[in-house]
Amino acid sequence: MRELYALKSVSAWSRMPNRIIDFHTHAFPDALAHRAVAQLLSEAGEVRSFLDGKVSSLIASMDANGVEASVLCSIATKPSQFEPIFRWSQQIASDRIIPLASVHPQDPAAVEHIHQIAQSGLKGVKMHPYYQDFYLDDPNLYPLFEAIQAERLLLTMHTGYDFAFDRIDRATPKQIGDLVQRFPEMKLVATHLGAWQQWDDVQRYLLGKPIYMETSFSIEYLGVERVRRMLLEHSPEHLLFGTDSPWTDQAATIAAHKSIELPEEVQEKYFFENASKILGLS
Repeated sequence: MRELYALKSVSAWSRMPNRIIDFHTHAFPDALAHRAVAQLLSEAGEVRSFLDGKVSSLIASMDANGVEASVLCSIATKPSQFEPIFRWSQQIASDRIIPLASVHPQDPAAVEHIHQIAQSGLKGVKMHPYYQDFYLDDPNLYPLFEAIQAERLLLTMHTGYDFAFDRIDRATPKQIGDLVQRFPEMKLVATHLGAWQQWDDVQRYLLGKPIYMETSFSIEYLGVERVRRMLLEHSPEHLLFGTDSPWTDQAATIAAHKSIELPEEVQEKYFFENASKILGLS
C-alpha cells in the first residue's frame, strides 16, 4: 500500500473538529479474531493489520484518537452466518460501538432477517458484492432492498473493486446511481469514496447527488488535493468519514483527513454530524 500523504502542521489540525465518528471499522469475536485477521491478510496481500481484530483493541484505538463511536461492519460470507453475526452484534452494541448486521443474498430468509434486524434495534446492514458473490444491479436483490428501505435501515455497501478479488464490475458508480434512482428512500452508503479505484466514474456518476459516501482507503491512493476536490464537489450532507480499521491506522487516517482543511461547516458534517444524523444518535 502506498504511504499516507504528508500531513499538515499541528496548528492546522487544531482548527479541525474534535468530534469524530468512524463510519467504517471491523472487528471479530475474541475467539475468532486472530484466525480471521490472518485469513483476510492472506487473501489481500497489499493490506496490513494495525490491530488484532478484537473489539477491545478497537475501543483502545478510539480512545487514543478521540473517536467517539465506530460503526462496525460484519460480512456474512454464507447464509448460515447471519445468526451468529446477529447475536454477536447485539452483544457488543453500545454508545461507542455501533454494529451492522449482515444478510447473505442467497439466504432464502434474507427478507425475514431484515425485519428481524429492524426489530432488534440494530442500525442496519453491511453487504459486500465480492465476498457474497452478487452484482448490485441483479433484480433478484430488489425484494431485499425493498425491505431495507421499508424498515428505514442503513445499508453500507462495499463499492468499487477489492484487493482480494479480480476486477469484475460488481458495484460500479453507474450501478450505484441506478440503484439509488430505483430505491430513492433507501439509506445507502457507498464505501471508499464512492467506489474503490473507480474514482473517475465516481466523479462522472455520483458526485453532487444525494448519495452517502464514506471515505476509507481513498486518500492513500488519490492524495490530499484530489480528495479535497471530490469532497467539495459532493453534497456536504452526504459525506461520512471512515478508516476501515484495522486495515488502516486510525491515527494516521484521521491525521491525513484533517490535513485536507475543509471549510469548517463541511468538516463538522463530514467527521461527525452526518454520521450522527444517519445513525439516529442523540
